[in-house]
Amino acid sequence: MAPRSLSFVLLLVSYAVASNSSATISTASASAFNSSTPVASSTSSMVGTSSMSSASSMSSANMSTSGVATSASTTSSMTSYLATETGPLTLPISHYSFAPFPTPTLAPEPPIFPATDPLYPPPVSADPVIVPDFAPAWAAAYTKAMSMISNFTVQQKVDITTGAGWANGLCVGNTPPVGSFPGLCLQDSPLGVRDTDLVTSFPAGITTASTWNRALMRARGLAMGGRNWEGFGADPFLTGEAAYETILGLQAGGVQATAKHYINNEQEWKRTQESSNVDDRTQHEIYAHPFMRSVMAGVSSVMCSYNLVNDTYACNNNKTLNDIMKREFGFQGFIQSDWAATMNTLSAVAGLDMTMPGDVTFSSGTSYFGQNLTDFVMNGTISMQRLDDMATRIVAAWYFLHQDEGYPNVTVSSFNFYNPLNQEVNAQSDHYLIVREIGAAGTVLLKNEGVLPLHKPRSIILVGSDAASPVTGPNEYSDQGGDPSGILAVGWGSGTNNFTYLISPYEAIQARARVDQTSVFWNFNDWNLAKAGNSVIGMEAAIVFVNSDSGEGYITVDGNAGDRKNLTAWHQGDQLILAVAAQNNNTIVVTNSVGPLIIEPWVDHPNVTAIVWANLGGNEAGNAITDILYGAWNPSGKLPYTIAKSPMDYPAQLVTGGTPADILSINYTEGLFIDYRWFDAQNITPRYEFGFGLSYTTFEYSNLAIAKIYPADYAQMDLVQNWEDGGATPIVEGSTTALWSIPQLYIHHPPSAGEPPSVLKGFTNVEVSPGQTTSVSITLSRYDLSIWDVVRQGWAKPGGTITFSVGASSRDFRLSGTVPS
Repeated sequence: MAPRSLSFVLLLVSYAVASNSSATISTASASAFNSSTPVASSTSSMVGTSSMSSASSMSSANMSTSGVATSASTTSSMTSYLATETGPLTLPISHYSFAPFPTPTLAPEPPIFPATDPLYPPPVSADPVIVPDFAPAWAAAYTKAMSMISNFTVQQKVDITTGAGWANGLCVGNTPPVGSFPGLCLQDSPLGVRDTDLVTSFPAGITTASTWNRALMRARGLAMGGRNWEGFGADPFLTGEAAYETILGLQAGGVQATAKHYINNEQEWKRTQESSNVDDRTQHEIYAHPFMRSVMAGVSSVMCSYNLVNDTYACNNNKTLNDIMKREFGFQGFIQSDWAATMNTLSAVAGLDMTMPGDVTFSSGTSYFGQNLTDFVMNGTISMQRLDDMATRIVAAWYFLHQDEGYPNVTVSSFNFYNPLNQEVNAQSDHYLIVREIGAAGTVLLKNEGVLPLHKPRSIILVGSDAASPVTGPNEYSDQGGDPSGILAVGWGSGTNNFTYLISPYEAIQARARVDQTSVFWNFNDWNLAKAGNSVIGMEAAIVFVNSDSGEGYITVDGNAGDRKNLTAWHQGDQLILAVAAQNNNTIVVTNSVGPLIIEPWVDHPNVTAIVWANLGGNEAGNAITDILYGAWNPSGKLPYTIAKSPMDYPAQLVTGGTPADILSINYTEGLFIDYRWFDAQNITPRYEFGFGLSYTTFEYSNLAIAKIYPADYAQMDLVQNWEDGGATPIVEGSTTALWSIPQLYIHHPPSAGEPPSVLKGFTNVEVSPGQTTSVSITLSRYDLSIWDVVRQGWAKPGGTITFSVGASSRDFRLSGTVPS
């Protein structure tokens, strides 16, 4: 197949998990297209997802990067079955008029709000105070898009909104060329380009979040240019900042970014048949926040998820799509469905702009859009103005990223891996340097009894298969969907890509040992505990490598249908560690995991002298771990979730059970109290708290100073005064984004506000040499101090005194102060 001129949309940014259920469900007939009855797909979607992991998630999809509720249970049977829904709510057949959402009318002024082209974002900052104003760029793109489609027929406009169908193109998703619009190539994944060769496999989102480093988040996005390991952790603020920097970096490379999966898609089990029931305040303060930050970063596209939200499918949900995303956030781009997540033609009325991959179910030859959308427009059910709006948003995103200006041809062939097209471009460059740095910076040192960094040890032994190279090469399984025989450097599912190479700890440590003249031994057998214990006798250091994997539900690995069955290390990792520690008094544990584990069986063992939490390191995983072990990188990573002492300490559990016809009810009863917020409010002592991470250096905090910053932009002074007086933001377009312009800063609201005891609202990172003192700043906006008022439907300043703390983690506060009134 010859190269085709297409513009690229990378489906890789986000925090809300999109689940893939391993259970099949019945489908309705094609005749249902013209009704309002939703039809659930029986085919698992292959679209990659980026989700935010919650501290307690059992699954890769149990929490979203927007800080979702978490689940964790180590019981062998998944029996936490709750009530089921009576059925999804749908729009009735009627005639729906439409008026485009007006754009915010205020004119932000530099230097705080500089007009910004997505190809040239503001420089990365450890304390961002610049808010890029993408409105002029969007306005120019809209003018061009409206001009382009002005002479298009109804059918041509519909073609822009309708995917070409599963496997009908070079990419995972494709839209056809229409006139001078070349169509779009939509491609996974959140850590690198999927289904091709000669690309980089970057550290997963959970590793990137563990760096708490905006510069590295931005660099990763540019170089690339959720199930929980795909996302950015269990806190909405941290997730939002990681998403913001990733999008700025990615789009600076000329690629349209997609924020997904919107919204409340928090587990793999029955992801197309579960209703996430979330109250309005929790939705705004926890789950929607990272998407709001994505809009502020100028994101081109948002992907709606498979699940229902308060009894309505996410891709058919007027409240979340039209009211929150387009009205409240002022989103100018287009909303696309997850693959086969469109449930009826009237989803277009609810705010869906594009259906992917186009067919109702994969290769069905039928579509909810296509001819059905044409018919609905022609008979007046859906207005012509709404169709114009859909097509305009899609074409405007193309212009917004300047993809009309000599954009290169697509060199991906997703459904024919042996197509020479996949070898045409080598996109790796020197990205291995970024991969290695993020891998090291995202590694968290949890315990160190003075044994690290290693200094030319006489002898070491590596124990556990996770130290080794995979037996049959780095890509043992399709979509990495199998029991890893070597180091775990990525989870499984459509959020992966193919490794061009993979450095194991065995290889990296061997190279260092050659320099240090260290004797290296290894035992990669996880199952012979007696042999493992005997092999470590007399060694100066024994390093045990364990892992825990998860992924997307269309692949089941060792009984784990996407979601993890428990929070223990795989391959009897706990027993392996204990067998080694029983025979060696310097046992160092290295963990590669998709999320938190329960480590109580061995964490306090007197012979376990260090714990290195290495997450998922991508191509350079072994080198990054070795950099930490030997001190080439001073550990700086911080946990993006809480590690509990018991799975039942987490506020939510995986919801399972149900018949094939059931729609499960998942009630977010924990509300705002997720992860560390729950532990703080319930006075539960975790094993390692959110934000925790040791270093080889001791840091001190001192001389806290607080100052009120007066606006440099006076366009919104009436809104500022309204907020100061206790008023809420107005119910208008862009109301959330319009007003609001690693030490960690946590806000403490007054008790009357009903907030958790501590809420992360700022962090920064700074390099300090031994003996050096450096000043850092963390800037708070009015939005950061606000709570969502469900009655007035706006952000409001709570009554009472707001205090804050600065420290090294969510439970290690060093300085405190009071926010000026």
